[in-house]
Amino acid sequence: MLSKSQVSLLKSLQQKKFRREHGLFVAEGFKSVAEFTASSYVIQTVYHTPAAGSKLYQLSKKINFQEITATELEKISSLTTPQEVLAVIHIPEWPALQQQQLRQKFTLVLDGVQDPGNMGTIIRTADWFGIQNIICSIDTVDVYNPKVVQATMGSLSRVSVHYTDLTQLLPQLNLPLYGALLDGENIYATDFGTEGLVVMGNEGNGLRTEIQQLIDKKITIPRIGQAESLNVAIATALFCSEINRKRLK
Repeated sequence: MLSKSQVSLLKSLQQKKFRREHGLFVAEGFKSVAEFTASSYVIQTVYHTPAAGSKLYQLSKKINFQEITATELEKISSLTTPQEVLAVIHIPEWPALQQQQLRQKFTLVLDGVQDPGNMGTIIRTADWFGIQNIICSIDTVDVYNPKVVQATMGSLSRVSVHYTDLTQLLPQLNLPLYGALLDGENIYATDFGTEGLVVMGNEGNGLRTEIQQLIDKKITIPRIGQAESLNVAIATALFCSEINRKRLK
């Protein structure tokens, strides 16, 4: 049985300030939890209903499992329909990125992306295309937001997400900066080379002026129809696909 203090703590982790205070976040659903248990993330506790127990215990004998009722799960879940498994996981402290870690590969940079669903989809996309790191502005949505974690479907366990002041970090990296902008070069005619940073902007405002000033090459996805703009997660997927298509030729 969950104590009142446990319920209070678990519910508080739906808010960023308490996640930071306790150094913990929540993942829900068997697939996501299984991905995290197989990664370098440290699991504090896995809460589960009786029906999910036998399947979970096959993942690891070292994890602290706690069986709870479906009613208790509803109290601590952020989902409308809880998925029988909820894990409390320690937030890792990623070391500062060094330039050599980013050489001969492509890295995504997010400037002010706000929507949790977009963030989760971008992380899944990065995982699909083998991108290991995402660099975010300080005001980008918290990657450990429950909606973001849920949307990644476990991909967060394989992609490192770093938050920093982009105006300070990007000039220091000495890597090509490709920015997604409406007035740029046609993406399908662009030579991306073998390395670089792909910078994607806020859903409504795009890249900030101070970030645009750092861009080496502005890139656009040509519009054929009448839509005003592309969703940032879709645009990111198109950039990743085009970069990899040219690298695999």
